[in-house]
Amino acid sequence: MKNQQLHERRSNVIAQGMGALYPLYMEKADNAHVWDVEGNKYIDFAAGIAVTNTGHSNSRITDAVKAQIDNFSHTCAMVTPYESFVELAEKLTDIAPGDSEKKTIFLTTGAEAVENAVKVARAHTGRSGVIAFKGGFHGRTNLTMGLTGKIAPYKAGFGPFPNEIYHAPYPNAFHGISTEDSLQALQDLFACDIEPSRVAAIIFEPVQGEGGFYQAPAEFAQALRSLCDQHGILLIADEIQTGFARTGKMFATEHLDIEPDMMTMAKGIAGGFPISAVVGKAQVMDSALPGGLGGTYAGSPLGCVAGLEVLKIIEEEQLCAKAQGIGEVVNARMTELQKTVPAIGEIRTIGAMMAIEFTDPQSGQPLQDVTKAVISKAQENGLILLSCGVKANVIRLLPPLTIESDVLAQGLDKLEAIIAEVAK
Repeated sequence: MKNQQLHERRSNVIAQGMGALYPLYMEKADNAHVWDVEGNKYIDFAAGIAVTNTGHSNSRITDAVKAQIDNFSHTCAMVTPYESFVELAEKLTDIAPGDSEKKTIFLTTGAEAVENAVKVARAHTGRSGVIAFKGGFHGRTNLTMGLTGKIAPYKAGFGPFPNEIYHAPYPNAFHGISTEDSLQALQDLFACDIEPSRVAAIIFEPVQGEGGFYQAPAEFAQALRSLCDQHGILLIADEIQTGFARTGKMFATEHLDIEPDMMTMAKGIAGGFPISAVVGKAQVMDSALPGGLGGTYAGSPLGCVAGLEVLKIIEEEQLCAKAQGIGEVVNARMTELQKTVPAIGEIRTIGAMMAIEFTDPQSGQPLQDVTKAVISKAQENGLILLSCGVKANVIRLLPPLTIESDVLAQGLDKLEAIIAEVAK
């Protein structure tokens, strides 16, 4: 079966809203390589959107899952739980930033984690308002779309969204938004739209993902923490894309020297098996009544054993350090390329969460066509890439943290050649 034939079959049965970046159909994958049904080999700089941080088809993870399947695949953790469910929660509460006693809930998707963090915040505070940030992405359910600060393609045509959700600008020096601007906007919200005594939570991404890989300045995050403490508001860190060694720390909030009240986790948590979590301060997490949180597949035994193995791999193979090393290599090479390609407006590397933003060197306007061309050429050259950004002008690089040095170099060779060709 050929890619094109499968793509035609897909078009006949899959709703167009569930898009596909590439008309490629995968047959197998190994660490940082994937192969399509026609036998073409690609270097993967996407990792399933920061999911396979530990590499595709990692034998340690697949062996753990196979062993679990031999015992059972599902019982429902809220009916008859299992040891891995408890053990993974113990590990996550232990490694989450901060000294507070913590507790965990498990779910299935990142959006579910965000929804449940908001539920817990409302239960704990008795308040209803939630503040999020422009450019943020928190999911595709109705509530998480409301929280998301990017219209196309996530919110267009899907309203109305839940009320009492407010957005403030996220600090972004490259786009002229300072920490002071963002903090003043929050004060303006309190003065004009919702008094702080009605705000249950402020949710933010330590590094905006879909928004363009912009990192929150430490002083901004610390100011948020102080603001929340002042007004009895809970601070939620959305670590769904940033977690599990991606930024060179286990969690990106560790770069910011804060302890959030809750953290949402998914993507890299289990090497490709669907599970998500909310980890937070114990007195906060216990606010919901028994039965108020959970889901049929929440805390899947397959996801739990995979998650336990992921944590071992991150520690034993020193993936935080490897992420830092990947970022240093990419930053050095892209900075050198920038000298001859003025369309590269900015290069951002936070560990192995890396981005290249294309802008017109004279006007500073976003170059969406360049971004599209790079993505298109990537397929032709055996490279899997992702784009992002509220202005659709950012290429993001998310290779597995286990990528071999020579494979990373080969992928960057391809990327440099593509950018040099399309961004002249």
